[in-house]
Amino acid sequence: MRELTEDMGTQNLDFGAALEVSRAGTVFTTHTPVPAGIDRFPRDLIAQYFGGENAQPGVPVDKILALGTEDYPGGDPSVFNMAVMGFRLSQRANGVSQLHGEVSRDMFGGLWPQFDRTERPIISITNGVHAPTWVAREIFDLVRAQGIKPGPDPDADSPEQVFEVADRVSGKEIWATKRILREHLVADARKRLAKSWRKRGAAPAELTWIDSALDPDVLTIGFARRVPSYKRLTLMLRDPDRLKRILLNPERPVQLVIAGKAHPADEGGKKLIQEIVRFADDPEVRHRIVFLPNYDIAMAQPLYPGCDVWLNNPLRPYEACGTSGMKAALNGGLNLSILDGWWDEWYDGNNGWAIPSADGIDDPDRRDDIEATALYDLIENEVAPRFYDHDDEGTPYRWIEMVRHTLKSLGPKVLADRMVRDYVYKLYTPAATSSRTLNGDYAGAQELAEWKQRVRGAWAGVSIDHVESEGVTDAPEMGQTLELKVFASLGSLEPDDVEVQVVHGRTGSDDELVDVTSESLTLTESYEAGRHRFEGSVPLTSSGTFGYTVRILPRNEHLAGPAELGCVTYPSA
Repeated sequence: MRELTEDMGTQNLDFGAALEVSRAGTVFTTHTPVPAGIDRFPRDLIAQYFGGENAQPGVPVDKILALGTEDYPGGDPSVFNMAVMGFRLSQRANGVSQLHGEVSRDMFGGLWPQFDRTERPIISITNGVHAPTWVAREIFDLVRAQGIKPGPDPDADSPEQVFEVADRVSGKEIWATKRILREHLVADARKRLAKSWRKRGAAPAELTWIDSALDPDVLTIGFARRVPSYKRLTLMLRDPDRLKRILLNPERPVQLVIAGKAHPADEGGKKLIQEIVRFADDPEVRHRIVFLPNYDIAMAQPLYPGCDVWLNNPLRPYEACGTSGMKAALNGGLNLSILDGWWDEWYDGNNGWAIPSADGIDDPDRRDDIEATALYDLIENEVAPRFYDHDDEGTPYRWIEMVRHTLKSLGPKVLADRMVRDYVYKLYTPAATSSRTLNGDYAGAQELAEWKQRVRGAWAGVSIDHVESEGVTDAPEMGQTLELKVFASLGSLEPDDVEVQVVHGRTGSDDELVDVTSESLTLTESYEAGRHRFEGSVPLTSSGTFGYTVRILPRNEHLAGPAELGCVTYPSA
């Protein structure tokens, strides 16, 4: 924007036009639903760096401050919110999973206060992961042995074909491959465990037990990620005695491989790691639970393939997406997770387990107790029994069927290829088209900026004066048609500046509209003093309850959606 307002010579744009040029080609992906994870700075700090001797005439500090101001109900006008600035500088925005999109539309609803949650301009594109980085070589070898060509080459088979091969590989081969991957993980974990203990001051003579730590024939559950409080690293420790019984079960033992790293300034996260380390140091269980410090990519690459189950137990709904479970799934791992992030939309009952969450319970300790108990119950009563339920060939048939289903149902979805394709079609291509339209000679951007300023200034004069309807009885029936006439005052605006809509749908128990559809009404007559009549009809295509309202929105071909200006008028009560 500074370049457009200062470096264009005689073609310098004003601030409003530069903003429109910038917004048209900009996409904002909001990442965290945790308020503490969003940068918010004191306004005077922003003024210090963008004002005074640092001021640029094309981007005056007062206009910069306005971009990040929380000037909406519930906001704090004394701070500069970087996410709010992101939304205001971008014509298109998205969350990183379906649930995260819903949470974000609530979280930032103050930017579009008169619009229902579903109409706030934040879509969802679920994250994905790069299979060649995370899938074990042994898994690729299984695929290639079936004549399938995975990979980025132009002649490679499609993801659907690659993952369908799971049905052609015998259960015995899948099981043997997973054991090899478990062996790799055990060997790597032992080396890292020994290094960690030596760094803590242990003598070699004290570390002989590490040679038998973990077992490649034991059900292996992985948990590895950053360690902010909402990810609840220590939820598994709510009942230490019960966890010990699970780990040491003589018939169905379980082992946990845990890795993590806290932010250097996150003292709370460091304390959680210390709590896990204390439990894992207990000689009674240290061969069944290990904590590997300094989690990084090199550690993760044998960890994901080597685990049978991937655990994720965040405080719902604070997991924006959480891609670690995707990496495990690509290696035939089953997810055991709270229904949050990506798991909330793609769990289907057969590709893993959903830990019941105690949403709505305000007491955090009680909530943790309930969810930890649910976790223990699942491991003891469903996960471990299925893993150790072997057929005559020594293969857990039902477990292998879940692995096959996981690969087929999740494999194509969790790929970065799918994610990038979604971004291109849903965001980048529309943004490029909008940007090209306004970047020609910039006249379109100037016109759009002036139009927005004019509409915002005149919107207080827009009203719905009267609505006439007929054709639908008090007991609506399919086949009836609602005929509408809307009389509206537009003040200084013209009919081309607005869209008059009927919004209709079923009515819920609280008389709120649900499953809504909006349709435009047609201008039929104009009167003096800026008054106009709009008409339209709505055929009822289903039986049951029916409700509607009408509204007026700004209309311009360069708007990405109806809520972009935040202006809307409904009939007065």
